[in-house]
Amino acid sequence: MSAFPNLPESVAHAVISDPGEAKPNGATKLKENGVTGGEDTAVPNALAQNAEPQIRGSSQNGSWKLHDVAVENHRPMKASEEHGMRIDTLGVRAMCLVSIPDEDDSISQPFADHSETKAHSYQYSFDPNPAWSSLYAPSHEIRTYLDRVARKYSVDRFTKFRHEIVSCVYDEDEGKWHVRVKDHTTGLEFEDVSDVLISARGNLNNISWPNIEGLRDFKGEIMHSAQWNESYDFTNKRIGIIGSGSSAIQIIPNLQRVPGAQLTCFIRSRTWISPPFAESLFKDLGLSDFNIPPSRIQQFLDDPSNYHAFRMLVEEDGNNIHGVTIKGTPIQLEGQKLFEQGMRERLAPKPEIYDKLIPSFSPGCRRLTPGPGFLEALCQDNVLFAADDIARIEPEGVRTADEKLHEIDVLVCATGFHVSAPPPFPVAGSGGKTIREHWSKRASTYLSLATDAFPNHFIMLGPNAAIGSGSLTMMIESVGDYIVKCVRKLQKENLKSISIKPERVEDFVEYADQYFEKTVFKDECRSWYKTAIEEVDEKGNKVLRKVVTGLWPGSTLHCIEALRSPRWEDYDYEYLPEQDDEDARNGVLATVGGSKKSRVNAMGWLGNGWSQNQLEQRHMAWYLEPRFLDPVRPSAPRPEENPEFAARAFSH
Repeated sequence: MSAFPNLPESVAHAVISDPGEAKPNGATKLKENGVTGGEDTAVPNALAQNAEPQIRGSSQNGSWKLHDVAVENHRPMKASEEHGMRIDTLGVRAMCLVSIPDEDDSISQPFADHSETKAHSYQYSFDPNPAWSSLYAPSHEIRTYLDRVARKYSVDRFTKFRHEIVSCVYDEDEGKWHVRVKDHTTGLEFEDVSDVLISARGNLNNISWPNIEGLRDFKGEIMHSAQWNESYDFTNKRIGIIGSGSSAIQIIPNLQRVPGAQLTCFIRSRTWISPPFAESLFKDLGLSDFNIPPSRIQQFLDDPSNYHAFRMLVEEDGNNIHGVTIKGTPIQLEGQKLFEQGMRERLAPKPEIYDKLIPSFSPGCRRLTPGPGFLEALCQDNVLFAADDIARIEPEGVRTADEKLHEIDVLVCATGFHVSAPPPFPVAGSGGKTIREHWSKRASTYLSLATDAFPNHFIMLGPNAAIGSGSLTMMIESVGDYIVKCVRKLQKENLKSISIKPERVEDFVEYADQYFEKTVFKDECRSWYKTAIEEVDEKGNKVLRKVVTGLWPGSTLHCIEALRSPRWEDYDYEYLPEQDDEDARNGVLATVGGSKKSRVNAMGWLGNGWSQNQLEQRHMAWYLEPRFLDPVRPSAPRPEENPEFAARAFSH
């Protein structure tokens, strides 16, 4: 029961003055979205006009004073990101720096160069696209989708194209990141300062060219699969392709169909080609191939519930095969037999290719790719399968170890990326140590999203962030939500810095290493999932040990749950000094409650006892609105039997 009875409406509304008049004592002027411009959003203090002034946390006569802000405490902050993520915390300004050297002002350009995954999983949970033309949609459709979503939610407000990061340096005294940026349009450099730095570069962006003698001596066209020359005409050309990873597996069947093209495929590494993902699901739905007929697309557009049901089937199908990654499970053993049978049947016209392509390691050790049409393309008359090692590249073509010169007009290098590596520009954290130095022996993180000694720094799609099965998009969303919670904690609780404890990084690395011991990813194979690290054995000899640094140690559902509720005890914190208190900034101790303590009161975030809603006279009983009640409404007669808990376990 309230300590005060309800007051007449005229009296109750008189307590708070007109928001257009006086501002709260010591209040900070907030701008719209935390950026310059717009009307002041600070609201007046509801305390009586003659109340004692309460400067935020300052000391008067040796006693600590309240912070004169509402408990929500939307202090302005700034987060700088390379590439992008969603920031929806009030008062946080986001600046996304997208390093795109060409003239393509496309938010999606860095993300959608490849498409061997299911498009119905390669989309955001909150913005489905019912109009995909195929289960394996072409990259231009994925790019169009990502661009549309980015503009729909106004991400482009904070996006700078053709801007390259030069360096990022953390200032420990300020608790801020200083980011040097080069504008490729003007050629000028400038410095940006932010409270938080988010690296959203991902793993697959640092191109890896093949280390082959004479590569630059070739006189024809050379291109990398990640830097495709859209203007080049492959018609009637002799085409050489190096690689057998996911990019090559997608490129080869497309180039094989080009009129007059002659392909020489230099494939040294053995690899598994899986049956197309969701193949049985599509058959069950009566679809003859992976192209979705216009009539079915129209049905999805007209009936969102129908499309949702279809999308649920696709998503559940992907999450149901995690057992394939665990060595010795029935699904893993039967899956390998199925892969062998499928490859043998599809390579029946040229069985000698099967013998050269089938691996000794388990399916999934390398990135598993369905590759529709790939094996069939290798059997065509205009394709030569070259399994011999490449000795060198000459002006006229590629010479293999058997001394045969394969003359070509164009060379396509589908040779992947440098992964689980630090950024190509210096990022310096505490003590000036760069992340390249920090990761000199091994890229190590906490839950894939942070590393020690780099305060207020978060990572998206960094080391141990990819997935062997399931939806990577949902993992990206989960990491983004987690980072937003960290930024909000910094903002609300007046924190200067948040930094993961080194012990927790060590714990996560140890957990990951132990987890992967029982998986197919530890088999002997060449894979970007792995990194070779140098160690000393029991006899004191230096040895190389391969560790999995590319994948999350678990399933997609495992990742989503692990990131659901941050373990705040795993972090170290540094508080902002009390505003307008020189003693606090100098570390002088004050007498509080009879004992000496720092002037920084860690509970100062409680503010002045008011909520922002009360000060702005809006949503004064929000907790009774159905949108907030429904997720927490108990079930009768036994709340613990709520069916929602069967779908998602209760968590703090």
